[in-house]
Amino acid sequence: MPERRYSAEEVDAAVAALADGERFAHAQEIVTHAAPGLQRILGEALQAGGFFEPAHEGEIDRVSSIETLEERRAAVAVLLAEEARVAMLVGVAVGLELAAELESSGPGGREGEEGQ
Repeated sequence: MPERRYSAEEVDAAVAALADGERFAHAQEIVTHAAPGLQRILGEALQAGGFFEPAHEGEIDRVSSIETLEERRAAVAVLLAEEARVAMLVGVAVGLELAAELESSGPGGREGEEGQ
């Protein structure tokens, strides 16, 4: 069975639905429960993607060696923002796959339908 594709409108509607406090609270409960495993997966994905390779280490060294406090603070802020963006994108990808896995393995999911 082919994977379902989502339109931009469907994604926009789903993102808007996250504004519902109850729905987001449930998502937070799930993530809190799964946090240790998700953190391990995120670290592995970042490592596999080369994010912690010598280029990244070199950037840490470069930023930490900037002499003026103002420039160093600005460079650290940029580095942290870049790391947050990469982690968020990987996290979203993991979340999408987790949702697909839950859908396929849960009651009425694709795997559950195969035996019927």
